Amino acid sequence: MAVFDTPEEAFGVLRPICVQLTRTQTVENVEQLQAQLQAVSDAALQGLQQYILFPLRFTLKTPGPKRERLVQSVVECLTFILSSTCVREQELLQELFSELSACLYSPNSQKPAPVSEELKLAVIRGLSTLMHSAYGDIILTFYEPSILPRLGFAVSLLLGLAEQEKSKQIKIAALKCLQVLLFQCDCDDHPRSLDELEQKQLGDLFASFLPGISTALTRVITGDFKQGHSIVVCSLKIFYKTVGFIMADEQLRRISEVQAKPAVEHRVATLMVHREADWVKNTGDKLTILLKKIIEGVSVHPHWKVRLELIELVEALLLKCSQSLVESAGPLLKALVGLLHDESPEVQARCNKVLRHFADQKVVVGNRAFADILSEHLHSLATSLPRLMNSQDDQGKFSTLSLLLGYLKLLGPKVNFVLNSVAHLQRLSKALVQVLELDVADIKIVEERRWNSDHLSASPKTSAARPWSRIQRRYFRFFTDERVFLLLRQVCQLLGFYGNLYLLVDHFMELYHESVVYRKQAAMILNELVVGAAGLEVEDLHENHTKTSPEELRGVVASVLEEYTSQENWCLVTCIEAEETGEELTTKQSGLQAITTGSHACRVASFPAFSKPSPTICSMNSNIWQICIQLEGIGHSAYALGTDFRLLLMSALYPVLEKAGDQTLLISQAATSAMMDICHACGYDSLQHLINQNSDYLVNGISLNLRHLSLHPHTPKVLEVMLRNSDASLLPLVADVVQDVLATLDQFYDKRATSFVSVLHALLAALAQWFPDTGDLGQLQEQSVGEKGSHLSQRPAALEKGLENTTTAEDIEQFLLNYLKEKDVADGNVSDFDNEEEEQSDPPKVDENDTGPDVEPPLPVQIQIATDVMERCIHLLSDTNLKIRLKVLDVLDLCVAVLQSHKNQLLPLAHRTWPSLVHRLTNDDPLAVLRAFKLSCCLGNVLQVLRTLGGKCGDFLRSRFCKDVLPKLAGSLVTQAPVSARAGPVYSHTLAFKLQLAVLQGLGPLCERLDLGEGDLNKVADACLIYLSAKQPVKLQEAARRVFLHLMKVDPDSTWLLLNELDCPEQFAPPHPSLHPVQLRGATGQQSPYTANVQLLLQELQCPLAPPACGRGAEPTLAEGLAAAAEKTAKVD
Repeated sequence: MAVFDTPEEAFGVLRPICVQLTRTQTVENVEQLQAQLQAVSDAALQGLQQYILFPLRFTLKTPGPKRERLVQSVVECLTFILSSTCVREQELLQELFSELSACLYSPNSQKPAPVSEELKLAVIRGLSTLMHSAYGDIILTFYEPSILPRLGFAVSLLLGLAEQEKSKQIKIAALKCLQVLLFQCDCDDHPRSLDELEQKQLGDLFASFLPGISTALTRVITGDFKQGHSIVVCSLKIFYKTVGFIMADEQLRRISEVQAKPAVEHRVATLMVHREADWVKNTGDKLTILLKKIIEGVSVHPHWKVRLELIELVEALLLKCSQSLVESAGPLLKALVGLLHDESPEVQARCNKVLRHFADQKVVVGNRAFADILSEHLHSLATSLPRLMNSQDDQGKFSTLSLLLGYLKLLGPKVNFVLNSVAHLQRLSKALVQVLELDVADIKIVEERRWNSDHLSASPKTSAARPWSRIQRRYFRFFTDERVFLLLRQVCQLLGFYGNLYLLVDHFMELYHESVVYRKQAAMILNELVVGAAGLEVEDLHENHTKTSPEELRGVVASVLEEYTSQENWCLVTCIEAEETGEELTTKQSGLQAITTGSHACRVASFPAFSKPSPTICSMNSNIWQICIQLEGIGHSAYALGTDFRLLLMSALYPVLEKAGDQTLLISQAATSAMMDICHACGYDSLQHLINQNSDYLVNGISLNLRHLSLHPHTPKVLEVMLRNSDASLLPLVADVVQDVLATLDQFYDKRATSFVSVLHALLAALAQWFPDTGDLGQLQEQSVGEKGSHLSQRPAALEKGLENTTTAEDIEQFLLNYLKEKDVADGNVSDFDNEEEEQSDPPKVDENDTGPDVEPPLPVQIQIATDVMERCIHLLSDTNLKIRLKVLDVLDLCVAVLQSHKNQLLPLAHRTWPSLVHRLTNDDPLAVLRAFKLSCCLGNVLQVLRTLGGKCGDFLRSRFCKDVLPKLAGSLVTQAPVSARAGPVYSHTLAFKLQLAVLQGLGPLCERLDLGEGDLNKVADACLIYLSAKQPVKLQEAARRVFLHLMKVDPDSTWLLLNELDCPEQFAPPHPSLHPVQLRGATGQQSPYTANVQLLLQELQCPLAPPACGRGAEPTLAEGLAAAAEKTAKVD
């Protein structure tokens, strides 16, 4: 189709169609006209604009009812023409506006006419296109007071469509058209910027519509969520743009108090509004009501874009209408800070940006009215905070605290005006203290104990820059969500950052002293105030704020730490220990009993002086948490001060080390965490580095406090922690302190033995680690073991050789002669010839250069310490407290390990230890029996090594063990064997089973090391034989097999015979017919419960089918050898 570029050409084509449409108004004619318009250029169409519009406008003006389809076609054709041309006449613009609006007019109702949705949509688009087609300043001439009625009708029409229509498309189109009418179009070139006079003119005109627009839009915004988020977003945008334009402070300042008389008729003049002070106040009050409704509905809208638009509303109104909408500032700011921790990251980011913008523009700080409003809101929120925390769910509590945090961020430095008010400060502080109340009813807090003695930590590298990443999990009365606790901490940090630090610390220190109920919460708040005052991890919205100087912060920290570590706040009762109460433990033990520490192992006869009542679980839990919080405060203070904390290290490190050795798990963990923070802040590489660099001061403190042990009962724990986390370089410094500890132990052995024994255990464990036994002794041990192994391997090798070669008569003769000789020696029948040989042995050589008695060199420090400790432990082995006896046995074990290379010191002490050790082995609690048996095995190992050095060191332990201990151990094994054979799987968890297992595991090595005689070995074998039965628990069977493996090394012949007597796999044929066949009792040919284990052991002997002393297949000359042996025997007899 050709394009008509000139009006003349286009007129020739369009004239017939326009004439026909004027005569006959039909849908076909309108569509034909629109089809022809497609071929006309925009320039030609602009020249023929009014000519072409005439038949369309005539159709709309024709009186009488019209078909909706015809009206829709005409409106769509008008819209097409207006989209391609510009309206350059004011009159035409007003007339077209009226004609299009009338298409939806209903004379019988104020609502839009009940026409089709298509027609409504076409009219809305036509109105929007018409306003966009207005050329230049024509659009401003449209907004005259005279147009007020027609403009008001269109506005109400569009608001009705947006509110009442069900079609989402019509709703959005109506709202966008309303934006265009109210000069809020989003187009780049429309509308143009307005000067002050034009803004005032439009503001006065739109002010007449403000009540209707704001009310209708509020109903749309707070409608059903199902209508879609885009409708709510669009309505919010129109609301705040309209209100922000009409109620703008800049416009209202230029409004005169006297209204100029408008040059319009009276009917129109009554619709005009004068925006004087009273009108502004009344309108602002009414808008506050609407804004509260909007905020209440939108702040919980499920779609994040709606909440994001709410932030835009708050920003626009607070920046433009801070004076006119001063009453709305409270709800608006509340809405803003309530979205500070929104679940949507986009909303959070935008909210933070707006808050920072407000801080830069000093919207709150520079506005006294806003600051006062926020202060009142803060006071009101603090007043209701305990009630809300008690009634809301965790999400509600999170929102409430987000609001409190936002208020503090907005107030910034202005928060001091709030804190300077006694009423405000007391209300806020009491609210925080009540909300942070801990739940201390859990028995697990006091029940959890520190069992292991490992190092605290190797390096502070794992400690991040944020100490609270390791804060212990706490349980609060009013909330369970960790996010709530995080918000409370941020609130306290902001108070410390913006508030007067001295005022806050003094106030919360008063609460700390006021009541035990407030003490833990006040300490938590003080810790966060210090971190906040340092400005660490605090988001500063107000860049000009002056931070607390390092000197002031150090002074505050010093006063807080002094209060924390004072005697009445640091040495609290955390468990019911005999030592802590100053009374001896009086308990009666009967039978097998479970042994625990702390409150589970003690019954206290009475409590300290002043007749204090017995502490309850809750009170001890409360004390534990208080100490933990104070320890975290020390760590937080170190984190806040950095390297400046070195100046306070002298007063802080000793108390922290004291708590690091506490038996309560939570306290120990908190102290360890505090030490890690100190290392990180002061630049130490590790805890060992920290302790070594400050060991002189620590040792001096220990030495002084040991002299006043009643005032400092936990002093030994400091030394214990130092020993566990240091190296051998510490020993010269602590050597004198160790002597002080031993002297104090001699003085208070009946009252404070437990803590001292723990220190001695740590000391000996450190010595064993720092000075391991290496060198000649280790080589001697290896040599001894090698000789023993080669001796034991001779027989299997001979047996293999005997099996390979045929046994001769000479072999049997020599075997019998050796046997008879050994028998004579065993019976004491030694000939004079043998004695003469012994007497003629060479006398020992004497060193000619030896001029006098030997002078022994001084003992090493660690050996002297171990000797002194072992002497004390000998006396403590008879203590009435089972816990002490168990610990002493462990210490003795370590003493033996340290002294094993110094026989002159060890052997006398071993002789002195033996009587008490025997009593522990035979007449003590099963747990003590286990530890004592382990120690006796250790002594046996050491004596075996010393025996290799040439002395008869093992004789003492061998004779005493065989006389005092072995019969009772063997008897207990025999007695308990039927019980374990009948027991089920649960038996393996009992103390009796563990005792059986320990005895079986230790008897074999002990027999080998002590080189027991045949009679004692038979006792051991008889006691262990029953445990080879398949009816016994598997672990006991395995332990019994290991016993017989050790017995094979000591006496393989007897072991072989004993096993075959129990279960012999097959019959043995004699090597010669002249010998009688050997009949063993185990050769029954039937399976027994012992068969499996016996066969395994016989395989270990490597001779399962033949006796060790003979082979099979001997030659006939064997009879001669036997005869010669018999003759030799007769001569001896």
